[in-house]
Amino acid sequence: MLTKRIIPCLDVKDGKVVKGVKFQNLRDVGEPPRLAAVYEQQGADEITFLDISASVEARKTMLRIVEETAKSLFVPLTVGGGIRTVDDMRAALNAGADKVSMNSAAIADPDIITRCSESFGSQCVVVAIDAKLVSAGRWEVFTHGGTRSAGIDAVEWAKRAEELGAGEILLTSMDTDGVEEGYDIPLTSAVTDEVDIPVVASGGCGSVEHIYDMFAQTGASAALAASIFHYGEHTVSEVKEYLRDRGVPVR
Repeated sequence: MLTKRIIPCLDVKDGKVVKGVKFQNLRDVGEPPRLAAVYEQQGADEITFLDISASVEARKTMLRIVEETAKSLFVPLTVGGGIRTVDDMRAALNAGADKVSMNSAAIADPDIITRCSESFGSQCVVVAIDAKLVSAGRWEVFTHGGTRSAGIDAVEWAKRAEELGAGEILLTSMDTDGVEEGYDIPLTSAVTDEVDIPVVASGGCGSVEHIYDMFAQTGASAALAASIFHYGEHTVSEVKEYLRDRGVPVR
């Protein structure tokens, strides 16, 4: 059985790690390189670095901070935000990223998924999907940091992203993001039931129980979390111990 991954998330704005609720009311919680190093020491399987304002501000990812974050890490680093071209992805990989996440650019030009997959391998290509419930059992994709509706069904988009060459889906529920009342189980299940590539569940984690419940009820390969780590409620090692004690395979 494949082990489940625990991935602390660094949402970065103006060079600082921030945390908000439903993509709003962002608070500064620290420096990306320092937090990444702390989480690696705690046993994180990967680190995700998302430059959350790059698309809205129509600029490229802050590669200098990516380099500073990556240089002391030994676990894989996923970088996203402001990736629009194959060259942007190459620059992020050269800065130390192991995987590169794209959202808005993939919606605008789906073939970029294929071009990046052919250039660097599908294992490097992560398609991020920010989804919001719009009617019973239907979620819609949002882009540009959750500010624009793409008018696309999230489950269908995940399936298409896989067909185009994505190696992983980073699935964030905008309805549960930062609320700390648990992951969006229906959304996560709907996507994991339809794709064969790994899905990273994101949005809503407020406790170790939430991570266990998500793994127990969905086919997600990994749990992304921020608040419980940033605010010192739990360490990564505590999360893993809790899961291991309940029969969830972790590294």
